[in-house]
Amino acid sequence: MADILLVHDYAYVNGGASEVALASARGLAARGHRVHLFTGVGPVDSRMLEVSNLRITCLGHHDLLGDPSRLRAAIRGIWNRPARRAFARLLDTLLPATTVVHVHLWYKALSASVVREAVCRGFKVVVTLHDYTAACPNGAFYNFQSQAICRLRPMSGACLGCHCDARSRAQKLWRVARNFVQARLGLLPSGISHFVCVSEFSRTILRDHLPARVPVSVVPNPIDVPLREPAPVERNRGFVCVGRLTPHKGPELFAEAARDLDVPAMFVGDGELRAEVQRRNARATITGWLDRAATLEHIARAQALVLPSRWYETQGMVVAEAAALGVPAIVPDTSAARDMVVDGETGLWFRGGDVDSLTEKMRQLQDSKTAARMGRAAYEHYWRDPMTPDRHSDRLLELYAALMESSVAGAD
Repeated sequence: MADILLVHDYAYVNGGASEVALASARGLAARGHRVHLFTGVGPVDSRMLEVSNLRITCLGHHDLLGDPSRLRAAIRGIWNRPARRAFARLLDTLLPATTVVHVHLWYKALSASVVREAVCRGFKVVVTLHDYTAACPNGAFYNFQSQAICRLRPMSGACLGCHCDARSRAQKLWRVARNFVQARLGLLPSGISHFVCVSEFSRTILRDHLPARVPVSVVPNPIDVPLREPAPVERNRGFVCVGRLTPHKGPELFAEAARDLDVPAMFVGDGELRAEVQRRNARATITGWLDRAATLEHIARAQALVLPSRWYETQGMVVAEAAALGVPAIVPDTSAARDMVVDGETGLWFRGGDVDSLTEKMRQLQDSKTAARMGRAAYEHYWRDPMTPDRHSDRLLELYAALMESSVAGAD
């Protein structure tokens, strides 16, 4: 394998998937591999400009929400012809026999047009499923109107007739059109060589919606938390929640539970439910968005992390970050985050969407000895098999090598 081509909508970090994609590019290049990063939306993260063995293509396009032309956004969101032409020019410089194409996000700017280009040219294509867009039109298996997990078969008649979009029925129909084109013209998922899920939970959800012949591996996202002494949980007071304050993230559940228990509640993040959270719990602290170091310090000063999310998630990286610091977590039993919590040992599960269940679990961790015991267990459990960036690179390189070897064997 001579070249690794990473494909991602963004050239900068604007969320967990972007952090993983760009960190992977840096890590793989640091191993001496020739890495190409093809992106749609800039600016380019300054950290990427200092890396040897890394070639970056950024098209300077808008993403769907940022495009001032709504018509252009609607068209390119389904099939981005300029992105496909630019990608074709890059592929002209690479050989299918010695190059792995690894796609992270494609549907917020680049579209499945780039996937088709790689597949039709005979490149081995790996796709990391950071969410559920490869199967579900709204990418979440979630009904944003009823604020509940959706169990309809994606793209079925019942799905097509269901208004589940966060904005409008017209937006849902556009998403259906995108997924139809993605599957028929974009050859996703049918043309993919290997899928990567970031948790066993998300693999279980997605497996039946992917071609049976295509392998699906679990490679958890890397957690970049340095090893240090575990947090003094026995001396900590209060609970912390990290993330967007939006309905599907369930922050009002945490606000109510903390109010009823009369315990300090801190929200690190922001969003449309900020005022609602403050209304339900006037004593809650909302910090807004903070940098990574400050966020980790707030987690380290809590008795427990609470992830109240109403939807599936695919991993819930903040739960692993808390464990790496020695802080236990309370997570929904309907979320992928439960994969990272041994219920009753390293943290607790509550019934997803049930504020009474969450309140009871938080009450258990009000006890400093219980919280300290679970925090120490979480710390030891995490560091026995840490999801470090180096180990993440190792897993990817093993996957790439096996994929290329199977390609050579098939050719023979």
